[in-house]
Amino acid sequence: MFDDLRSSDDDQASFFQDDQAEIDPLLAKRAKPSSLNIKFNSRTFLGMNAFQRFVISTLLFMMVCILGAMFLMITGSIMF
Repeated sequence: MFDDLRSSDDDQASFFQDDQAEIDPLLAKRAKPSSLNIKFNSRTFLGMNAFQRFVISTLLFMMVCILGAMFLMITGSIMF
């Protein structure tokens, strides 16, 4: 079973070289990167409308409040 391992390894190397010859033309046909179609005007920020900005800011505010309360409890400034 384990006889002649070096020659069996050489046989597998030729197998992978054949695969590389098939892959090279596919890699040459890569798609061109598309530009981002984000329109910037005074009513949008990062492509979000007003409600989406409100939800993001509310979640950020809640995270800051929770982390601040946890920090105060850990440092022993307040007790619940």
